[in-house]
Amino acid sequence: MEEQQNLWQFMVQQSDKLWQQTITHIGLTFIALFIAVLVGLPLGILIARKHKWAGVVLGFAGVLQTIPSIALLGFLIPLFGIGAIPAIAALFLYALLPIIRNTYTGIKEVNSAVVDAAKGMGMTNRQILLQVQLPLAMPVILAGIRTATVINVGVATLAAYIAAGGLGEFIFGGIALNNTNMILAGAIPAALLAILFDFLLSLVQRMNIKKLHKSFIFLPFILLLLSSFYIIPATDKSLLAGFEPEFMGREDGYLGLKSKYHLSIRNVVISDAMMYKAVYEKELDIIGGYSTDGRLKAFDLVTLQDDKTIFPPYYAAPFVRNEVLKEYPEVAPVLNLLAGKINDSIMTELNYRVDYLKQLPQKVARDFLVSKGLYKEPQNGRKGVIRLGSKVFGEQYILINMYRMLLEGYTALQVETKTGLGGTKICFDALLHNQIDMYPEYTGTGLLVILQPPKERVAQLISNPDSVYQYVKKAFTEKYNLTWLQSIGFNNTYALMMRRKQAGQLHINTISDLKRYTDGRIVSNR
Repeated sequence: MEEQQNLWQFMVQQSDKLWQQTITHIGLTFIALFIAVLVGLPLGILIARKHKWAGVVLGFAGVLQTIPSIALLGFLIPLFGIGAIPAIAALFLYALLPIIRNTYTGIKEVNSAVVDAAKGMGMTNRQILLQVQLPLAMPVILAGIRTATVINVGVATLAAYIAAGGLGEFIFGGIALNNTNMILAGAIPAALLAILFDFLLSLVQRMNIKKLHKSFIFLPFILLLLSSFYIIPATDKSLLAGFEPEFMGREDGYLGLKSKYHLSIRNVVISDAMMYKAVYEKELDIIGGYSTDGRLKAFDLVTLQDDKTIFPPYYAAPFVRNEVLKEYPEVAPVLNLLAGKINDSIMTELNYRVDYLKQLPQKVARDFLVSKGLYKEPQNGRKGVIRLGSKVFGEQYILINMYRMLLEGYTALQVETKTGLGGTKICFDALLHNQIDMYPEYTGTGLLVILQPPKERVAQLISNPDSVYQYVKKAFTEKYNLTWLQSIGFNNTYALMMRRKQAGQLHINTISDLKRYTDGRIVSNR
């Protein structure tokens, strides 16, 4: 295995990218904050004067705050597509509540005797607001802006899921790749940004009223300046690729495309859940997806031939703790009932039913087992408990439901499922730390992401699926006391994908064709 980098070495090596992500993160945070101040401050003033609206406005802003950030992005993408706009919209909505609430509270807490005295001096309502209420409420208002800033810095990491950039690119890539340095390279700057901006705003908040009044005049200009940090994506029409975080950091992903094909292409980081629809709707031209994904069929995409073989075989197989196999010897033969039963076309069809037709994974799994004569009614056993895990995409949900039904039907074991565990790192760590007993894994992932053998060894293995399987099976038994059972039968390898019509028009059939096309700097037909 190659020598491991420490965190500092990784951050130095990735300093250009880290700096760009940090600047983008700041820009996203403060664009949304600036808009939230422009909207939230007047709303807070309004409800402070018209009390009957306070409950409705604060209640609505409170509801927005309770929506999980991923779900909120999901609601906004159909409206705004991918990229910066839905990310900014989500951050704006999250920042509203503390700004509105603190503006309302700050104004309401101004001593009524002071307001009455101002009225007695003949001041108009506008003068009272600008010269009395807002200056006195300013510490409370700034506390709300501080809270909104910290919230935005944290939530902005999710912008990476929808191709808006920011420090989330490193965080999610590191989680998927089992790379702690990558996770920390994104998480530490994000945490430091939150601490820094909170500290700076606390200094402003502690100023005396006279200085605070003057400094608040410059606040919009400061927010506008920080908003301008966002790096606006290039507006040229060359081909645009979208890759999930894990693909960006893998040798059998974007790194391999650069080193073996010397492919240089404009790209954005985007989540697996978003990229297929984005390429279908012509917001992207190319994606790095999975060869058995049902959305290939749904969106009429074509895979480009990997003519230089950077993508290793990815045969799926159950991945189990040896202690479980020893304690419950009936588990292995039951899990192996699926061995060789699912080929690429069958898995693509099953994925299509879940990913596009939106059928429940449980139904799809049961229908398949019934069709193969493998389904049995659950025994409701009480012998012991086996815990099954899965990653967070449809194929894994289908497989884990098949395994659950087989174990419940063929053994006296109780089965617990822990689905949606995220990427490779989370599932593998859960297995190592005895939090789950089994999950479906892929031989290529085991080889390149977990074992990470020298490149020379990978080159020897990569073209032979059986060699890869035997290598990972032996290595995991010796190193981790984990067992790969028999292969299910399908090969869900990485692949570059394009819309079928576009690939035909541009005469792109292989990745080398794509390389020649991009070298020619011919524009896309998005």
